[in-house]
Amino acid sequence: MTLLSVWADDAPDTVLLQTSDHGVITEALASHGVVFEHIPAGDPLPPTATQDEVLQAHRPLVDRLIAQHGYRLVDVAQLHPVDSDEWRATAEGARAKFLNEHTHDEEEIRYFSYGSGVFYLHVDGKVAAMLCTAGDLLSVPAMTTHWFDMGTSPDFTAIRFFHDDDGWVGTFTGSDISTYFPTFDELTRVALTSA
Repeated sequence: MTLLSVWADDAPDTVLLQTSDHGVITEALASHGVVFEHIPAGDPLPPTATQDEVLQAHRPLVDRLIAQHGYRLVDVAQLHPVDSDEWRATAEGARAKFLNEHTHDEEEIRYFSYGSGVFYLHVDGKVAAMLCTAGDLLSVPAMTTHWFDMGTSPDFTAIRFFHDDDGWVGTFTGSDISTYFPTFDELTRVALTSA
C-alpha cells in the first residue's frame, strides 16, 4: 500500500502526517515540487521479466513521459530475492549506495511496476517518506535532498528516466539524518497493519 509519512526533521518520533490517500499525497508532495501519480500497473509481470518486456508493457507511459520531458535514456532497475550469498551481497551493496542523504543534478523519476521502495525527501524542515508501490510514479526535482531505501530484502521493478548519462550520480551531503528515521522495513510494517 502506498504510504506518505511526514515528520519535522528534528523530531523523528512524532508523525505529523500519515496517509495512503492518493489525493492527499499528491497535494502534500506538490507543495515541494514533487510529482506523484498513481497509474495502475496492469497485469503484473513476473520478476523474471526482461528490461524490454517491462518497457513494452508500459510503453504508453514511457512514450508520454519522453514526449513531455525529453528524456533521452530509459532503463529498468530491478532486484528480486534469491536465496544465495551472492544475491545478499548485491542487495546490501545496492541498498547502501543511496541510503544516505544526497542530491542529483537532474530530477529523479521512477515508476514502480512491481514491488516497493521508499523515497525520503528532506525539504523545508521536514522529512517526507514516500513508500511507493506498484503503479506509483514519483518525480523528485533536481537538487532536492533525499535518500532511498529498498529494504533488507529488495523486491522491486522500477522504470527510470534520465536526460544525461550521469544524471543519476548522487552528491552526498555528509549528513547522518537518514539514521534517525524509520527504515523501509519499519514503514512497510506500518503500511501492512493499517491496510
